[in-house]
Amino acid sequence: MSGALARVRLAFAGLLIVLLTACVPMRVKMHTATPAAQDAREAALASRTHWTLDAHIAVSTDRDSNSGELDWRQAGESYVFTVRGPITGKTLKLTGDAQHAVLEGVDARPSEDSDVQRLLRERIGWDVPLASLRAWVRGLRAQGTPAQLQYNEQDLPALIEQDGWKIEYRDWFSDRTPALPRIVFASHGTTRVKMAIETWSFDE
Repeated sequence: MSGALARVRLAFAGLLIVLLTACVPMRVKMHTATPAAQDAREAALASRTHWTLDAHIAVSTDRDSNSGELDWRQAGESYVFTVRGPITGKTLKLTGDAQHAVLEGVDARPSEDSDVQRLLRERIGWDVPLASLRAWVRGLRAQGTPAQLQYNEQDLPALIEQDGWKIEYRDWFSDRTPALPRIVFASHGTTRVKMAIETWSFDE
């Protein structure tokens, strides 16, 4: 088996895990101890703003769907968000910070905008709030707006509802301190983002 074919099959296997996990019902409970546990997680992660994750990602809307291998590098407000398609080999690369974003891989020349959400929506049809997703992917509430949480039996978030989005957590790296999400589903209207995270790393 060629290396390229092996990578394609591994990518499809990872995405299949995500899709199969969607069929598993969430086990949710609520009690007074869990908000304190979440507050402690958020406090512990607040200062750890330099991190990298590798994941399988699938994004779908009522018009289109895309999937690939994600490499997300965050350094404070700055980010490099790279998605490589498993079959076509096409690469989308998004770089920027809170004031400016650049998208490469869609047109012959890079596209730029001061609003990353608008850039993603207009150029590739992804209406995804990247700043909020940065918090949600770590199992945290995004800052600035109210959020509702439900918890699993390990006192970890099973569901965050915020700004019209539902973020479901189907599995965790519970051996990490604090625990970090392994499988994340985010949905809003017809937009679906599914991530199966393979690795987390932090620059201390």
